[in-house]
Amino acid sequence: MTETTKTHVILLACGSFNPITKGHIQMFERARDYLHKTGRFIVIGGIVSPVHDSYGKQGLVSSRHRLIMCQLAVQNSDWIRVDPWECYQDTWQTTCSVLEHHRDLMKRVTGCILSNVNTPSMTPVIGQPQNETPQPIYQNSNVPTKPTAAKILGKVGESLSRICCVRPPVERFTFVDENANLGTVMRYEEIELRILLLCGSDLLESFCIPGLWNEADMEVIVGDFGIVVVPRDAADTDRIMNHSSILRKYKNNIMVVKDDINHPMSVVSSTKSRLALQHGDGHVVDYLSQPV
Repeated sequence: MTETTKTHVILLACGSFNPITKGHIQMFERARDYLHKTGRFIVIGGIVSPVHDSYGKQGLVSSRHRLIMCQLAVQNSDWIRVDPWECYQDTWQTTCSVLEHHRDLMKRVTGCILSNVNTPSMTPVIGQPQNETPQPIYQNSNVPTKPTAAKILGKVGESLSRICCVRPPVERFTFVDENANLGTVMRYEEIELRILLLCGSDLLESFCIPGLWNEADMEVIVGDFGIVVVPRDAADTDRIMNHSSILRKYKNNIMVVKDDINHPMSVVSSTKSRLALQHGDGHVVDYLSQPV
C-alpha cells in the first residue's frame, strides 16, 4: 500500500491520568509501532485527554495539576499532545462525547471529513469537494498539481498542535497547493483519517460489566470509531471480547497490540505511582518521568 492509501490515524486516550505514568506514554508508542507494522495504518498524532474534575473518582486531584503533569510527560514527544477540552467543560463528559468532539473539531479546523469504519475507502475523506471552487489561497502561474501527502499531514499536524496544549518546536509543512492557479479547483489527495480510542485491556474488560456503559455509546465507540487495545498483565483479550455481544459484533474494529514487550500493570498504574510517592518508595522513578 502507498502512503496515501493507508488509513491515517489519530490515537485518543481518555483517563484520569492521576498522575500520568511512563506506561501511559509507552502505550501510545507501542500502539503506533504495532499499527505501522500491520502495513495498513499511519499514526499521525496522539491526544491525551484528562477527565473532568467531576468524574467522582476518589483521590482525583485538580485537573489544573493533572494537565500540567500530562504536558510535562509529553514535552519531548513530537506527535503526542495534551488536550484540555474535557477538563474545561461544565461537567464530566462521556468517552463517546469526547471522541465525537475531536472528530468534529478536526473536521472544522482541517477541512477533513473524518471517516468511521463504515466509510467506503474510495470515498474522498479529506480536503475540498471536487465540484467546489475553494477560496484562493496562493497564486502561482505554474501548472496545477496535487499537493503532496506531506503537506496534507502537515495541515493536520498544525491543527492538532493548535487545539492542544503542547506544541513542540518541529518543522511542519503548510496545507497549500503552491502550484494552483486562481480560479482552478484544487484536487487534494484522498486520505482516510480516523480517530481511534487507545486503551488498556482493563477498559475493554469494563465494557463487559452490565450497566457500567451506555450500550448506545458502546456502539458508537467500537462500531463507528474503533479501539486499539494494549493488553496488561497478559490479559486474554479474546476471552474478554467473547463476554460482550457488542464487542463480538464489532470484533474487527478492535485492534489488539501484539508484541514481545512485557508491559506489567504496575508500570501503567497511577494508583501504584501515588502509593510509591506517599511511602517515599524510590521505585517511583520506574513509574513516573522525572518532570512529572
